[in-house]
Amino acid sequence: MAQCVSRVQLTVACRRLLDRDIGSKSDPLCVLLQDVGGQRWAELDRTERIKNCQDPEFSKKLLVDYYFEKVQKLKFGVYDIDNKSAELSDDDFLGGMECTLGQIVSSSVFTRPLELKEGKPAGKGTITITAEEIKDTRVVNLEIEARNLDKKVQCSDYDSDGSHDLIGVFETNLTQLQKAGDGSPVEFECIHPEKKQKKKSYKNSGIISIKSCKIETDYSFLDYVMGGCQINFTVGIDFTGSNGDPNSPDSLHYISPDGINEYLIAIWSVGSVVQDYDTDKLFPAFGFGAQVPPSWQVSHEFALNFNPNNPYCQGIQGIVDAYRQILPQIRLYGPTNFSPIINHVARFAAHSAQQRTASQYFILLIITDGEITDLDQTRQAIVNASKLPMSIIIVGVGEADFKAMEFLDGDNGVLKSLTGEPAARDIVQFVPFRQFRNAPREALSQVVLAEVPKQLVSYYKLQGWPPVRLLDIKKM
Repeated sequence: MAQCVSRVQLTVACRRLLDRDIGSKSDPLCVLLQDVGGQRWAELDRTERIKNCQDPEFSKKLLVDYYFEKVQKLKFGVYDIDNKSAELSDDDFLGGMECTLGQIVSSSVFTRPLELKEGKPAGKGTITITAEEIKDTRVVNLEIEARNLDKKVQCSDYDSDGSHDLIGVFETNLTQLQKAGDGSPVEFECIHPEKKQKKKSYKNSGIISIKSCKIETDYSFLDYVMGGCQINFTVGIDFTGSNGDPNSPDSLHYISPDGINEYLIAIWSVGSVVQDYDTDKLFPAFGFGAQVPPSWQVSHEFALNFNPNNPYCQGIQGIVDAYRQILPQIRLYGPTNFSPIINHVARFAAHSAQQRTASQYFILLIITDGEITDLDQTRQAIVNASKLPMSIIIVGVGEADFKAMEFLDGDNGVLKSLTGEPAARDIVQFVPFRQFRNAPREALSQVVLAEVPKQLVSYYKLQGWPPVRLLDIKKM
């Protein structure tokens, strides 16, 4: 089940609305609806009504829960309200617009033309939406030391049976704590309530010294995305011989009469989410493990569109089209090597990291059918990539044993290279497709993308880099 990353409030403004009233201007209100499946929409929120206005700036903000790993389809409708009824069916429709929440939060200002119905513009009317995350980003960091603690009471770490011993307590507030710093600590007596009551000579059980107190900003995933961070999506597809002849219905690359296979479903599921966070919608796509023309040498890093100088595909549909076109032109072969394509994307991530700004993050989706051949090289590649702005998603198709993939995932311990070097961050998420064959298509993306927000934040937090737009403001 998807976990809510945050709550977002949307501010709506419109320009040049249609005038439906006679003798006065329209009285607009904006309603927000969300797609709940089955071509059904549910109302989430609505603004106030503004009287006699064709260029409204609504004060009431629209609230919506935000999930990175889901495509959240939204519909905005603007109505001329001329009665006290909450129903909108008897009010004039001034225009509407459909989009995703991902498109809104990845834009600093999201503006679209209003339509009366699909393809029919509502005059010159436009709607502008800005998003803001609802949260308190302040974190208090304390540097504390103690002296002369009461040695008659044993102080121990947390114990699951609850047998903790109290040394003492003190009360304070943030204003007092903030006085600490610059070599001037703030000190408090640590008082044990029972000892104070029983012993007249009791003074304290020790002194707690607050050496420093700093209020710092703890940036969220949305801070970085709304701050200008672009998410770059790359796909790597396994074309090794173990997939079977693409012309055979038994092959994992066989495209069924309804136009799909597990590779295509994985591309659509993950790509449909990530594409909203990349403004140019150009995605590099590669194949590995096949013999490619004209030399028919085995390649583990060939452009899906056969253009090594420009491996970018236009949108997710462009990747799908390139995949369909290349299948009859290559020979499935082997072995199954991951490290070349991981290192390929890592080079771009390393170049971006040299800019020392939170402007580019990279997601590599690898879709594979079986056991990996270059496990040691891949371990090293992942350890190297863990130091870069990069996440790796591996989707296993078919019925193979994916123990090596589960090992690379690192959920059962920190992944280490062959030399023993540990990964700086957990950046790999592996999921076997077979667990989602009978589930809704969005279920796959919700699982494989669930860890990306914290992976992105952990990288930039480790580097100490704030969101790009915030950094630009500080430089002004």
